[in-house]
Amino acid sequence: MRRSSRRCWIHDPTTMLRLCIGAAAAALGLRRCARPRASSVCEDRQVSATTDRPALPLLVLGAGTDLHTERGVECPGELPPASDPDLVARARAAKAALGDSVFVLGHHYQRDEVIEFADTTGDSFKLAKEAAARPDAAYIVFCGVHFMAESADILTSETQTVVLPDLAAGCSMADMAAIEQVEDCWDELVELGLAERVVPVTYMNSSAAIKAFTGRHGGTICTSSNAKTALTWALDQKSKVLFLPDQHLGRNTYVRDLGGALDGCVVWDPHRPMGGLTRAQLEAATMILWRGHCSVHGRFSVEAVEAARRDIPGVKVIVHPECRHEVVELADEVGSTEKIIATIAAAPPGTQWAVGTELNLVRRLAARFPEQGIAFLEKNVCYCSTMNRIDLPHLVWALESLAAGRVVNPIHVDPDVAHHARVALDQMLALPGETHKD
Repeated sequence: MRRSSRRCWIHDPTTMLRLCIGAAAAALGLRRCARPRASSVCEDRQVSATTDRPALPLLVLGAGTDLHTERGVECPGELPPASDPDLVARARAAKAALGDSVFVLGHHYQRDEVIEFADTTGDSFKLAKEAAARPDAAYIVFCGVHFMAESADILTSETQTVVLPDLAAGCSMADMAAIEQVEDCWDELVELGLAERVVPVTYMNSSAAIKAFTGRHGGTICTSSNAKTALTWALDQKSKVLFLPDQHLGRNTYVRDLGGALDGCVVWDPHRPMGGLTRAQLEAATMILWRGHCSVHGRFSVEAVEAARRDIPGVKVIVHPECRHEVVELADEVGSTEKIIATIAAAPPGTQWAVGTELNLVRRLAARFPEQGIAFLEKNVCYCSTMNRIDLPHLVWALESLAAGRVVNPIHVDPDVAHHARVALDQMLALPGETHKD
């Protein structure tokens, strides 16, 4: 008997309101509650001071125990204030005190103030492998988001501990595919007699539970660099692919890189019976795309590309494959974060670029290559709000806690989940060609 479907938390209006307010507060630089309270509710005084209305009780991400929030965690200590002029010195001192026992990873989308203390930078899987290559480091401080820290925990040894400075640093795309929803989808495919023809391919930007599901069902993980190789392998195994959780990467890879037909793709909506699809649609489809997307890359539009070409003479548009299909089709170059960096680095001086990826990275590229003209593709600010939750106060708090002998925010993946997730990751590593970049 198939399990009854469960609603994803994102459909709860109260939770959605909390998430939107939390993201807006982060974008505006408002302070989170630094000190945990007996109640999971706190008041944002800066917000209430600007209105005559009563203060709105907010559950701030990273401070509270409502499990319907993005990560639903409670900060077990007091954060140093962001205004502390000694934060940089404190971070340096704590890192020096820890010595080789700590290895700090910084994702490309991270803030500059955090990247300054990273021992290495890169994309999610590259960073996880960098952690695994440092077996002598007892502590891996991952300045990224939750699924990245999970991958690092899976790939590192039992003697190492992965720390995420703010457990509220999640990924909206990863959270669009809850394990219960994915298992319900698979049960539907089993009932329709289609599952035996389907192999799951899961993007690295997914939870450990979804990676484990992929391993249990003979699938593979992929990155934005090797998605073409992963899909080619999968379609050699069976006639259909269930691609999780980013519909755009799956569609762009199948259509642009493999030459597949756009109408060979259907989108499975986990909030509708049978994904909102008919049996005939599922029978005809080659790619069953999960209805998920990146909240950053999904913002780039056709209008933005047209405006860049109109306003910047000779501009080259380069975008990430998580962008919408119509945007990718108009771009001059498409590639992973690592490919974007390498392409711009190799371009001659005077090249004009409009870059469609996260704003922290674009600003860093503009500073690194001043001889080129590098512009952000969208006119609106487009930071990864959850990635930006890892700020200097959280990093200082994590490092100082470790220096004092307290392990905070450790990431531990269930051993059974880790085993099956590792199966899927190992299948990716066995694919031909480059598999080490995200």
